Amino acid sequence: MNEPILVTGAAGFIGFHLARRLLADGFAVHGLDNLNDYYDPRLKQARLAELRSSANFGFEQCELADRDAVGRIFARQRFPHVVHLAAQAGVAYSAENPAAYVDSNLIGFANILEGARQAQCKHLVYASSSSVYGANTRMPLRVSDRVDEPLSLYGATKRANELMAYAYAHLYGLPATGLRFFTVYGPWGRPDMAYWLFTRAIFEDRPVRLFDDGHMRRDFTYIDDVIEAMVRLIKLPATAAQPPHRLYNVGNEHPVEVVALLDILERLIGKRARRELLPMRAIDVAETFADSSDLARDTGFAPHTPIEDGLRTFVTWYRDYRGRK
Repeated sequence: MNEPILVTGAAGFIGFHLARRLLADGFAVHGLDNLNDYYDPRLKQARLAELRSSANFGFEQCELADRDAVGRIFARQRFPHVVHLAAQAGVAYSAENPAAYVDSNLIGFANILEGARQAQCKHLVYASSSSVYGANTRMPLRVSDRVDEPLSLYGATKRANELMAYAYAHLYGLPATGLRFFTVYGPWGRPDMAYWLFTRAIFEDRPVRLFDDGHMRRDFTYIDDVIEAMVRLIKLPATAAQPPHRLYNVGNEHPVEVVALLDILERLIGKRARRELLPMRAIDVAETFADSSDLARDTGFAPHTPIEDGLRTFVTWYRDYRGRK
């Protein structure tokens, strides 16, 4: 793997951490991102500044829904390994702006698939989501479970990605691996996620909104565990399978009530939150709980960081980042 690895969404949360790890491991990384304003672009620029300190990192701004632009990128340089993390994220926002999800998550993904096919890519690793499980209630959630009842358009687009990648694997022999991420958190994270929103609200003495009175359970998965799993999987294309396509859950296998997450943040910050209890929304699921046994079997690794350890690292980072803004 001496040739550059293409990482889309390199200025995003997971993409940044993956690019940084690959650079530290001695790989050359070419990053793509559209740098949109779904959340503060200054955070994305700060991530990029960290990555640009390496001479082995290249970057270009690109809208993946632009078929010609994506085609030129693949025609200009060979990328045997592609990690596609760029997407319009956020469950709630998909109810407000569905067009953004169609453009980025469907059209953009189709363009990446076609670029990887034309370039005879050796392995495409792409981000899916626990949101594909939708209305499923049997826990833990297994890759073999039905995923035909999405509760959000975001979840529907991620399931569509899995089916599109499967079709490309079947028709063209493109090795592809989809990763169903379960509530990834940690330093440099996304400001729209609960742990960040709660932390910011506590620091700023604003109310914390707890949907379903905080009783929803999430399988919070620490970013370093996610990156370790990904780095191992990049090297393991499913070339022996027919078609060469696989799916994995990437979750911590220890669901935590959202209100317990808030309790931990209060202890770490040393300040009580003002709590606003709200009913559950139609787009929310009551619980996520990953069965990551397939991941552990094939890579020898599964996420394991305790929630309090991960949140402690995040709060330490957040204090520093907040002080630098």
